[in-house]
Amino acid sequence: MTAPIRIAIAGAQGRMGRAVAETIAADPAFTLVARVGRADAEVDGLVRIDTALASADVIIDFTTGRASSALARRCAARGGPALVIGATGFEADDLAGIAEAARRIAIVRSGNFSLGINMLVGLVARAARALPAAAWDIEIAEAHHRRKVDAPSGTALMLGDAAARGRGVSLAAVERRTRDGITGERPTGEIGFSVLRGGGIVGEHSVVFAAEEEILTLSHSARDRGMFARGAAAAARWVADRAPGEYDMQDVLGFAGEAGRPAGSVPPGAVPPSAV
Repeated sequence: MTAPIRIAIAGAQGRMGRAVAETIAADPAFTLVARVGRADAEVDGLVRIDTALASADVIIDFTTGRASSALARRCAARGGPALVIGATGFEADDLAGIAEAARRIAIVRSGNFSLGINMLVGLVARAARALPAAAWDIEIAEAHHRRKVDAPSGTALMLGDAAARGRGVSLAAVERRTRDGITGERPTGEIGFSVLRGGGIVGEHSVVFAAEEEILTLSHSARDRGMFARGAAAAARWVADRAPGEYDMQDVLGFAGEAGRPAGSVPPGAVPPSAV
């Protein structure tokens, strides 16, 4: 019988950290060996990060972009454990640190761990390839709870990256994150974003392809954080014995080719949903 995969959770005090802990504890394929909190202190059942590094096969991380990058570097310096990163709010140097760490350890970093969202990513990329920019405008709308600290959401940016990839351009070259005042006529090929924050909304994402005569809307609604936790657990199972590299859920689910990029190639603009 194969031994259970030993899991540690960073960001264990957050909403996603608690949801992941429940999922891991209920699955006999795993054993939860360590929980790490924000203060890196040994209180209330939490352990220090060094203890987690020494005891785990995989660390599931729902902290912040800066903390995730630092954790990736520490894991890489030891030659393990593998990482599943579900943090948010990455700066360029954070992403560079993770990419460097992935030369020595296996890392799954995804814009979203939901199976439905990952299907949506593939559909958006395919639609963007098929519907020419001259006739079809793309707008991405997202809504989350009032406690989310970043905008647009990481999932919205992942969808924007898929749309831009489908059209053979970089998202940075065509994105419009805000509109205010007299903005002028919409440029051809622009990909726009709109954001709503309020209440306890788990996550709503829509991608609108708008032509003069018709509108196509592809959307996804998150009803419970358990779906993200189950996806993170699937990623942990997949990455536990994987070769070093930076992967995402498209790789875990075998959809990388459908998304229009090579396996193991994480879109540079993709940042995961908030762990708050």
